Amino acid sequence: MKLGFFTMPMHPPGRDYTQTLKEDREAVLLADRLGFAEAFIGEHVTDVCESIPSCLSFIASVAYDTKSIKLGSGTVNLPNSHPAQVAAHVAMLDHMLEGRFIFGIGPGGLRSDWEAFGNLEQDRNAMFVEAIDHILALWAEDAPYRRKGRFWDITTEKTLIREAGQGVMLKPYQQPHPPIVVTVVVPHSKGLVAAAQRGWTPITANFLQPHWAATHWPMYEQGCALGGRKAERADWRIAKSIFVADDDATARRYAKRADGAYGFYYWNLLTKRKGHGNVDIFKHDPGMLDDGVTVEYLLDRLVICGTVSSVVDQLLAFREQVGDFGTLLYAGHDWADARLARRSMELMAEKVMPAVNAAIRSEPQKV
Repeated sequence: MKLGFFTMPMHPPGRDYTQTLKEDREAVLLADRLGFAEAFIGEHVTDVCESIPSCLSFIASVAYDTKSIKLGSGTVNLPNSHPAQVAAHVAMLDHMLEGRFIFGIGPGGLRSDWEAFGNLEQDRNAMFVEAIDHILALWAEDAPYRRKGRFWDITTEKTLIREAGQGVMLKPYQQPHPPIVVTVVVPHSKGLVAAAQRGWTPITANFLQPHWAATHWPMYEQGCALGGRKAERADWRIAKSIFVADDDATARRYAKRADGAYGFYYWNLLTKRKGHGNVDIFKHDPGMLDDGVTVEYLLDRLVICGTVSSVVDQLLAFREQVGDFGTLLYAGHDWADARLARRSMELMAEKVMPAVNAAIRSEPQKV
């Protein structure tokens, strides 16, 4: 199992934005130094807590300061931008990273972004599909392009000067394009079936109950079968909120308190979900009352924390629940205590993952 990193990010609104940007950047650079395989960065435009408005710009800021880690958009919310702009930016970034880029895409999950971009009442899934179809075509086809769509038309026919480069789109470094991933939140996701059919791979969100996370694998298998390929467990990424400390008391104080960094994260998500009347994805039992979904409940059921040995045991138990998967994405949280946050990442990379992988290697081989 590989170790990766995923951050939305999520910071309390009173924190200094200049400082949190530096910390978000430092977290990615630290992940690279510690040997994390991947790091995914989210984006939201109208949110001072989820405060990176352009994941592509942020990734560009660390591109030349990282050595081996692959960097992914987590995700580019396609209905919020023109497909030609996204295609050009991603192509440039793929060259900056010389193939270390992973193209995470989605329709966007923040309602205030939808409203700001005039998409609140639009069919955003249709916009998402049309946008990625345009992007892939712009990378595959030659100018002047002749793209007609419901939401966007794209051509450079009237202005093409091929010999001077005008009207011609950049192609990515990776051919035919960077690998494409999608973040999956909904249990039994039909969207995952469609994504897998197209050759895209999933990231299961860290705020999904384990038994709902487990429903993503059969949907991925189904989509791969429809696409004529075999589903590989190694291609499945699962994000998880984890905190590792040198002693259990410190771990619980930092990651299990409602007024802590992890508590703020889940309070924020819960508040936004309550805002549009849907907290069902947080429930371990669909029959439980909404009032039972509290911050304390989410911290208890969704956050893994403790000493190295305790976290190893919890991760192996989690893997037993959801099934085998290829990459564990350590979810980024606010650095309320930067020293402890760094230490958690260090322990995760240097102690926890080697022990987890040793345990996996010692398992009896399945026939």
